[in-house]
Amino acid sequence: MTVPADNEPPVSRTVVLDVPLDEPWPTVRVESRRIRMAAGVVAGAHVHNGPVFGSVVSGSVLFEVAGRGRSVLRPGDVFYEPAGVEVTHFDALEEDVEFLAFFPLTHGQAPGITMSE
Repeated sequence: MTVPADNEPPVSRTVVLDVPLDEPWPTVRVESRRIRMAAGVVAGAHVHNGPVFGSVVSGSVLFEVAGRGRSVLRPGDVFYEPAGVEVTHFDALEEDVEFLAFFPLTHGQAPGITMSE
């Protein structure tokens, strides 16, 4: 292995998200989606039928899972939306947003979202 002159290793690995699931999730496949939202889009409160993991690629998002506090996610930030728990905010801010979402799925399951009233 060649080490650069500044002694930095050519490959580094950093844990950016480590989430214990509330209950075991019998994953048989993972669907990955690239999702884009126009600036200012308010997604609306919603619930997913399974856990969702993701990473913001561009833009910024106001993010809040019920009872867990609000934050602003920016490029490189990661997020977790638990199964069956309301996501009260996933709102694009001043710029268009692009993010990657990963859906661990059980046998025969498709990613699902239910909008809250």
